[in-house]
Amino acid sequence: MSERSEATRRAARLELDPPVTDALHERLPLLAARTMTAITAEVPSYSGTLTGQMRAKIETAVQLALGTFLKLIGRSEGADPSTPLVGALEAAYALGSGEARSGRSMDALLAAYRVGARVAWREMSATTVQGGLSAATVAQFAELMFAYIDELSAASVAGHADELASAGRARRRNLERLSQRLLAGEPEEVLLRSAEQADWPPPQTLTVVLLPRPNLRAALARLHPHTLESGDDPPAGGAGEDLAVLLVPDTHGDRRRQLARVLHGRRAVLGPARPWVRVLSSYQRALRALSLGLGPTDDGPALDTEEHLAELMLRTDPEGLADLRARVLAPLAALPPGTAERLAETLRSWLLHQGRRDDVAADLFVHPQTVRYRMGQLRELYGERLTDPATVLDLTVALAFPPRAEPDEPAT
Repeated sequence: MSERSEATRRAARLELDPPVTDALHERLPLLAARTMTAITAEVPSYSGTLTGQMRAKIETAVQLALGTFLKLIGRSEGADPSTPLVGALEAAYALGSGEARSGRSMDALLAAYRVGARVAWREMSATTVQGGLSAATVAQFAELMFAYIDELSAASVAGHADELASAGRARRRNLERLSQRLLAGEPEEVLLRSAEQADWPPPQTLTVVLLPRPNLRAALARLHPHTLESGDDPPAGGAGEDLAVLLVPDTHGDRRRQLARVLHGRRAVLGPARPWVRVLSSYQRALRALSLGLGPTDDGPALDTEEHLAELMLRTDPEGLADLRARVLAPLAALPPGTAERLAETLRSWLLHQGRRDDVAADLFVHPQTVRYRMGQLRELYGERLTDPATVLDLTVALAFPPRAEPDEPAT
């Protein structure tokens, strides 16, 4: 606003007789009132809203804007032409900011400027013609007035855009702060205040989704619009991969399957749905699944931790599981490794298929007679323990999942 505007530079070439200028000033209150009447009648967004003190305030602003224009064309020789314009541009900027804070677009305000310009020109042109100005002067007057209205409009647009940008940055900071507090497990009252500050409607549940950061934007475009994104640096995934953390509202029940479909091929890990103030437990479970090597494969379905609960529980204490496995497989320890492995595989399938020989044979791709032979060997080694409920439980838990190789060791 410090540089000379087009209107002020060109106004230096227009001279009005003092009687005409005085007549224009006298008509400002009437002109402002007629402008307001036209705006409320022709701009639907302002119909019924510009009443009482608000109408009086806007009328005053209209008088100020038009009065500033008359000062521009009636200033004394040698005066700085930008001086009277500064206040009008600041007021127009503030008007645009106010529209943004009220949640309105610029459409209504720009329409009001157009209506105001038309009404102002109709009234002012009548006064200038009555004052005996030449046609050339009246035309120049019109050109300057519309250029001035354009400058006010541009200032309002700038105020509106700056306010939206500022409000957007503030809201993003508040949303990031809310995400951090949710993942830190802060008290419910703190979370409620934080959600209110961020203008974020609390859902019934939240589900944590971990996925590689390059896949973040494409996934967000298909998720709930109130999905939160953590601003903290999340832990690294496989091979040091950077992960993004999303908190997706209300994906419990049937919606969970839809979420998994949306994330197919994005190497995502889904924690359980939890009441939104307890989403920390969803985050912890998703991290645990990754730490145990249960991450999804490239181009495969998302890893839903709800479908791996048994494995997550069994692998919580890998050392304890290894000890249990060694104890229950002790009767096979003296056998050659290949034989012991085949018998352990057969025993696992036999337990999981509840002794149905044909099902075990189909699972192992062997003949049912082979299953019968191997089970005969196992009964010789275990004796009556294969019918003992406690032993059967230990064997089922120990053999439920094949042992995982360490990340730096080849699988055997």
